[in-house]
Amino acid sequence: MSDDFLPINRVDHIEFYVGNARQAAHFYKTAFGFAQTAYSGLETGNRERASYVLEQHNIRLVLSSALSPDHPIARLAHLHGDTVAVVAVEVPDAAAAYRETTKRGATGAIAPMEIEDEHGLYRAAAIRLYGDTLMKFVERGKYRGPFVPGYTAVDYAGSRNAQGKPTGFGLMHVDHIVGNVELGAMNRWVDFFAQTMGFEQLRHFSDNDIHTEYSALMSKVMMNGNGKIKFPINEPAEGRRKSQIQEYLDYHYGPGVQHLALSTGNIVEAVTRLRNSGVEFLRVPSAYYQELEARVGKINEPVDTLAELGVLVDRDEEGYLLQIFSKPVEDRPTVFYEIIERHGSRGFGVGNFKALFESIEREQELRGNL
Repeated sequence: MSDDFLPINRVDHIEFYVGNARQAAHFYKTAFGFAQTAYSGLETGNRERASYVLEQHNIRLVLSSALSPDHPIARLAHLHGDTVAVVAVEVPDAAAAYRETTKRGATGAIAPMEIEDEHGLYRAAAIRLYGDTLMKFVERGKYRGPFVPGYTAVDYAGSRNAQGKPTGFGLMHVDHIVGNVELGAMNRWVDFFAQTMGFEQLRHFSDNDIHTEYSALMSKVMMNGNGKIKFPINEPAEGRRKSQIQEYLDYHYGPGVQHLALSTGNIVEAVTRLRNSGVEFLRVPSAYYQELEARVGKINEPVDTLAELGVLVDRDEEGYLLQIFSKPVEDRPTVFYEIIERHGSRGFGVGNFKALFESIEREQELRGNL
């Protein structure tokens, strides 16, 4: 879009605040196939925090822990549990992104800053999103370091793609980032994304679309000008019992990022490797796969293989998609992951919502939270 006042190139990284970054990094390397590429901590002169940078194709995660109990990272990890604290997007001009968003109503969190080291000049700024989440604007045009100033590179001997990034289990990039907000707040955040960042509404799902016998939720999907950044926003809806969104809000102690959807070019291979490494996924009843192609049309993947893995399929007017959802990856029923492979479809699997949410409710019931 020529009038896009907030051009965004891509998701630069997702930063988690966690209780023990060393152990969390081990989990993501072992279970999800990420490789560590950079580090900041006591050994690099950082006296406040330890941060591990993990990469896989175009996905970059940063796992950070505080080195003292009164540091803001420690306080937020104590309140929310391990949580997505920063969604960082790469922009051509961080100062301009901050200026354009704050003048339209966003609350500034980190004023435009720049740091220079032997690798070049790095610029960044940040605004506040829902809850304690920050959106950071990262400008890398003049920086060639391993991550940002203050980090040292970590050697990685495994396989790499053409851009030199670790290939891992074949997870390629962040497809979308889903946030949960409290009842009545969804439209306020939809307006926020539209007014302060120029995003447009891509989809709207009402409680008629996303409901079961017991619970329901509402969701709207916001997308930036070039379509590369998508933020679905969920809020709970009135139901007979507690929805998964309300369960998240209760245990996260407020709004935040519910799950990250990671794309892959081969979901069968990726999910097989993830399952073999210990990642647990939600399962739907086997009846879901009966007459699957009669419902969604011809697909390239063998239905019996999808049934064995628990992969779901949905189709819209533009094509089809395959998706699967992990169980929460920590003790609190908060953050989880979606693995998605798209074949033309730009949707989010509305045809799978009922089966998926009934599966989630079975897990909620086991936790005593339905």
